[in-house]
Amino acid sequence: METVPLWVLVLALALLILCSAFFAMAETALMAANKYRLRHLAKRGNRGAVTTLWLLERTDKLLALVLIANTLINAMATALVTAIAILFFGHEETVITVATAVVAFLLIVFAEISPKVIGASFPERISLGSSLVLKPLMKVGRPVIWFVNLFVNAFLKLLRIRGIGGLHSDPAQNRLSIDELRYVVLESGQYIQQKHKSILLNLFDLEKISIEDIMTPRSQIEALNLSLPVETIKAELTTCYHNKLPVYEGEINKIIGILHVRKAIGLLNQEDDLSVEHFRALLSEPYFIPQDTGVLAQLQYFQENKERLGIIVDEYGEVQGLVTLEDIIEEMIGDFTTSTPGAARTDAMAWSASGECLLEGSAPLRDINKKLGLDLPLDGPKTVNGLLLEHLQEIPEFPIALKIGQTVIEVVQVQNQAIKVVKLLRPASVKRWLAA
Repeated sequence: METVPLWVLVLALALLILCSAFFAMAETALMAANKYRLRHLAKRGNRGAVTTLWLLERTDKLLALVLIANTLINAMATALVTAIAILFFGHEETVITVATAVVAFLLIVFAEISPKVIGASFPERISLGSSLVLKPLMKVGRPVIWFVNLFVNAFLKLLRIRGIGGLHSDPAQNRLSIDELRYVVLESGQYIQQKHKSILLNLFDLEKISIEDIMTPRSQIEALNLSLPVETIKAELTTCYHNKLPVYEGEINKIIGILHVRKAIGLLNQEDDLSVEHFRALLSEPYFIPQDTGVLAQLQYFQENKERLGIIVDEYGEVQGLVTLEDIIEEMIGDFTTSTPGAARTDAMAWSASGECLLEGSAPLRDINKKLGLDLPLDGPKTVNGLLLEHLQEIPEFPIALKIGQTVIEVVQVQNQAIKVVKLLRPASVKRWLAA
């Protein structure tokens, strides 16, 4: 040691600190790397990504390699500084203590904290490069890693803790739940266009809602009654708004088929010999759906049964509403069809400057929550009318207002045993309304 120049010893110390910094930085980068981005790069043939994934599949051996190397390097650095202190200052305890404190400071700053901060800041970039060095080292140090892990596993077994071998990457544990995927989409920021982000979020919502939430209610179904005179049927066909119409006899619970309006157009030119049987011959079989069917499941059923329209029935077989393939698609990508008479207008939902909004009583609560940013309950009635009647337990005979959650809803008009028009007050305006 006495024949070795000081500059060589200092250079050796610097190299040891750099090696320790490399292992600390690589460890942090590998643990913080985005596995989904790595898999994407690996599919594109990136060698570093393939190697990184190979290492992460052997987490137990990787951590053992990094910790063994770091421990040995730090011990060597401490020993080297101590030797330099003894060489130049003798066996003074104070000098040795100061030298130990100095090397500890250097290791903490330059071999631990700084490298790990860098590794956490650029995880993919650093892990791709460092993995090409760590993989050969892992193969070279395999005997040492196996020997150390042997004792570690034995110790953990005494503590009844799963051994290091249990650190292997488990694909099932890496799967994301629906809520986690939703969070990833919400945090995607500028990487996904706002419209695309909205579609993805709506797609996740399909798991939570049923057909009943998006159906056209029974009162708004445009249907054809074959018990009416032929002239009335012809008049209804010439003014209908849909290409397909449910057909019933007498009352709507007795649906006997679905009529393609285009097929019936040719019959309208017949004058004397046109009868109800001519329309009946054009009917196709109705497709019935239980009202508690999930939206995503129904989308699959439409595909499997090659259907585009279904009649929703309750447990007693009574018609509750109607749903089409377009309704489900609109739930994912937003409205793209025109409104029909009798349907509640939701496209113009917006708060006025005074924090008010006039709505029809048949407006769906889900649409109100989405477009007005409210949190009205969805686990019961599906419309404003139903929500108010549930709370009031009667049909109001005069204008009345009540507060549900943070929103005040005022009944403006009642007609035909139903609440026709309501006024909503924005939660921020409720205090001013109460004060007035």
